[in-house]
Amino acid sequence: MVPQPATDEDRDPAAVADAAVRGLSAEWLARIDRLADGMFEHLQARIPVLDGHPDLRGLTRASCSSNVETILSMLSNGIPSSATVAPVTALEHARAMATVGAEVDDTLRFYRLGHGWFLERWTEALSARVADRAALLAGLQATAAFALEYIDVVSTRVSAEHLAERERRQRRAVVLRGDLVRALMGGEEVDVPAAERGLGHRFAGPQTAFVCWSTREGPELERVAAAVADALGPSRPLLVLESPRVLGGWVAAATGAVDRATLDAVVREAAPHVSVALGRSHHGLEGFVRSRREADRARRVAGLLGGGRAAVAFGDVALLDLLTADLPAARAFVRDELGDLARDDEATAAVRRTVLAVVAPRGGAMAAARELDLHRNTVLQRIHRAETLRGATVEERPRELFLALTLACGLDPAVLRDPAPTADGPVGVRSAHRRVPDAH
Repeated sequence: MVPQPATDEDRDPAAVADAAVRGLSAEWLARIDRLADGMFEHLQARIPVLDGHPDLRGLTRASCSSNVETILSMLSNGIPSSATVAPVTALEHARAMATVGAEVDDTLRFYRLGHGWFLERWTEALSARVADRAALLAGLQATAAFALEYIDVVSTRVSAEHLAERERRQRRAVVLRGDLVRALMGGEEVDVPAAERGLGHRFAGPQTAFVCWSTREGPELERVAAAVADALGPSRPLLVLESPRVLGGWVAAATGAVDRATLDAVVREAAPHVSVALGRSHHGLEGFVRSRREADRARRVAGLLGGGRAAVAFGDVALLDLLTADLPAARAFVRDELGDLARDDEATAAVRRTVLAVVAPRGGAMAAARELDLHRNTVLQRIHRAETLRGATVEERPRELFLALTLACGLDPAVLRDPAPTADGPVGVRSAHRRVPDAH
């Protein structure tokens, strides 16, 4: 009796399924181009990011081909899904997506839609090939599990590459912005249109600079910078991280005319550990540089002022900045002009504040009384006390007296106290220098 060939019903369903999967995979490999074209057309019709990016379309088509070919090659040769490696074109496609500003989910959507397209056609083809329901079910389950693990491995690798490329581009952009800003601040010749493109910032119109700094590292700098920029004007700010604790910013088309109390409140609400110095508003590229230099000078004065202020505007401290350009000389000037009126105690400080209100432009005893909410006799008593401490009347050297009082009242610790001893050696013993009126 001649033996009859075994039918699908007589064979193990798993073996039938394996043979069918291998055979169908080999057949599809022979027409890989048609499959890749079909998948690409399916994706192109559903993912808008491909519009307007010819290079991206080419990489998408190549990624379709590489992924389908890899899957079919592994299935036809019985290679397990655990051996999956992301195709080079898939990684390049992810990098290109990051380059055009797409999000990670946009990149992964290619794989979700492509996976669905592939399995739909694979199910149809395998169903037509395998008559036995048990073998068909085994084949569909095996290929579905394989495709799912393949997509999981590849999409994980692709998303990591997308994020890495975006981070690389962000770092390059940060370095480029920093280099451009340093070149501009250093007075180097730059291609202005190219600099504007690199910074994403126009130099036309008014420019207001600010600098944020903190005693600690963290995201607070960016939060404060955004709040300050929003208070200054509606335009998008240029932000340059200069160190982990210092961030510079510029706002175009802003007046910079934000009162200090408002600015102080904005900063304190955003982050109490961050301080801000603000330059005045100036026009054009020259204004871009000038406003930042003023912000830096305001920051220097903020250091002399000590704590208590979250924000310092250069317009409020321009005179103090000028008078303290040589701080040791300013300290000596204050002591020479004020004599014992430069004593570092609260009682003498109250006398200084009163006399400053008296000798200020449009001042006088009555004006000082109104400004400080004092009785006129109290003002007169403090004037007498000041003259005794100074060793001269308030009418003598009035301009020098006004400037010395401005320094003493604005920066009392910085100009009334000697610097702390350093490793370089002790400082001189502090003493009050009484000014002796010139003899005539």
